Amino acid sequence: MSGDITEGMESSRGDPKLLIVLNLVLSAVFAYIVLWLSEFVGLTSFTFDRYLAFTLILVVVTFVVTRP
Repeated sequence: MSGDITEGMESSRGDPKLLIVLNLVLSAVFAYIVLWLSEFVGLTSFTFDRYLAFTLILVVVTFVVTRP
């Protein structure tokens, strides 16, 4: 029985809408943390434009890297 579940989980690609939302949320959180830390140590200033650009870059890179 557990073999059937394992096979089903390995062959499932998941709901694409959920994957896109998760990618966006996790990329945004990561971008926020990185930019906040870089401002904290004095490397760069935290601006909304940088935040949006960095989040978008992360979303695109994640999408390209995880494509089959």
